[in-house]
Amino acid sequence: MGRMSDPLSDVLRSVKLTGGVFLDVRLTAPFCVVSELTSEDVRAILQNPVQLVFFHVVMAGRMLLEVEGEPAVEVEAGEIVLLTHNDVHTLASEPGLVPVEARSLVVVSEDGGLARISHGGGGEETRMACGFLGSAADVNPVFRMLPRVLKLDLRHAASRDWVESSVRFAVAELARGRLASAGVVSRLAEVLFVEAVRHHVQSSAPGDHEPRWLTGLTDPHVADALALIHRDLRREWVTGDLARAVGMSRSVFVERFTSLVGLPPISYQRRLRMALACQQLREGRFAISQVADAVGYESEEAFSRAFKRAMGTSPAQWRLRSALAP
Repeated sequence: MGRMSDPLSDVLRSVKLTGGVFLDVRLTAPFCVVSELTSEDVRAILQNPVQLVFFHVVMAGRMLLEVEGEPAVEVEAGEIVLLTHNDVHTLASEPGLVPVEARSLVVVSEDGGLARISHGGGGEETRMACGFLGSAADVNPVFRMLPRVLKLDLRHAASRDWVESSVRFAVAELARGRLASAGVVSRLAEVLFVEAVRHHVQSSAPGDHEPRWLTGLTDPHVADALALIHRDLRREWVTGDLARAVGMSRSVFVERFTSLVGLPPISYQRRLRMALACQQLREGRFAISQVADAVGYESEEAFSRAFKRAMGTSPAQWRLRSALAP
């Protein structure tokens, strides 16, 4: 059997994903709303969801999205932001504003069309379509490995034209009081999610077009181990502890993990740390000491030694070379 052409889609397809677009939002500056998605909100489309992802497709304007404990994320027209753990979050035109409950602003359509929110101080308008992706089956392990907030720039997405036209179709149909094709909307939500996860995967592992850890997600024990590693890169795992955490003997665990992922567990963690370090160095927003801490090194010196062993150059030189690259 040949290698899967799209392992990410294959992994996600193992859990039936259902999606919908259910809210048309128009906010004018200044605005600040706190938003939450519950199982009751999606009951008409999905009964008893185990996992929910809330997403916002920004069609005009810009906003700041913030989840408690995370830095605010700026989202503008042409971008999509996904709340992969369905966290309560605020949407604001600027920092420091007092939030209003979004739920209290919802106006339900009497003819079965799209529910709407129209709110704000009358300044610059931000318009978005809000939707969800969910499953009533067991939680797909890929969800556990994702950051709480994922952003996708549609202007650079492979499926940009299809996604953009599908969002506009769904919103237009619902705005006219007609239900958009369930198949189109569900497919739209799935494509949004797959595109966002693919972008995250590729930016976390530069140059690795089809990362091997996706294959590891097909095995529940290896998937659990991958989730533990990805969840906290600062933690210094010992192979035996990782094996016990997922309920396997050390020898069987190492053999299975290496077979599926392509590296032993601790080597995989080191490579993942270096991939994240490269990403943060390229972005240029963090000091080298901050990058070192983010990827689990107690000192900048220890990080620099490990980075040079892995990459053949120092973090400072790598950052400079990356900045000069076309």
